[in-house]
Amino acid sequence: MKKILVLYGDIWHPVEVVHKGLSYLTEFYDDMEFMEDAKDMLTAADLKQYDLIINCKGNNLTSGNKCSWFDAGVNEATPADFREYVENGGGFLSVHAGNSFFETGEGEQVDAPAREYIDFVGCRFVTHPARCPVNYQVLPAPHPVTEGVSDFIVRDEHYQIEMTAEDALILMTSSSADGADMPAAYVREIGQGRLCSLMPGHILEVWKNPQFQKLLSNAIKWCIKK
Repeated sequence: MKKILVLYGDIWHPVEVVHKGLSYLTEFYDDMEFMEDAKDMLTAADLKQYDLIINCKGNNLTSGNKCSWFDAGVNEATPADFREYVENGGGFLSVHAGNSFFETGEGEQVDAPAREYIDFVGCRFVTHPARCPVNYQVLPAPHPVTEGVSDFIVRDEHYQIEMTAEDALILMTSSSADGADMPAAYVREIGQGRLCSLMPGHILEVWKNPQFQKLLSNAIKWCIKK
């Protein structure tokens, strides 16, 4: 049995969407443990007990608290700890809000923990247009994460991101009437472990989409090398 930790809940992404959305993945749901206040509950030592961490959480403490999740000198589990966890063979799946990090401040005042998380995950959030139909397209090169997944269109937030990881393998792209064409799914291998980032997932209807569910299921299996 695989042990999966789901991190969720920020001011723009309520826990109910992710909790209900993941419930459709019956093959894995019973193995999932959910945590919202990861700043005060999660330690670096805790990470080792999980085969996979799914992050559906932006840089807020909880869905009712705007304070930063990652805070220099405060967190028990830092972006560096997540990187070490993956380097040592762990799996990390970043879904939607998990890809919404950006730095604030300038020079010596820059938000260093956010930058460390961006460097780890491999993308920086820029913006998104108002919710709209987003066309998610699978690239032709075969990969286990996109195996059996067809192109799909859903009403979603079309994430506009800046890729920061030179080693990322892009598997899907996204397009909409109001946003530039963007990477929508990519993978990285970091040390002995694996990381996958998926951009869709703002509303429950996205999580209920059969193609997105297949994508999620594949990504989980790939990240935990199942």
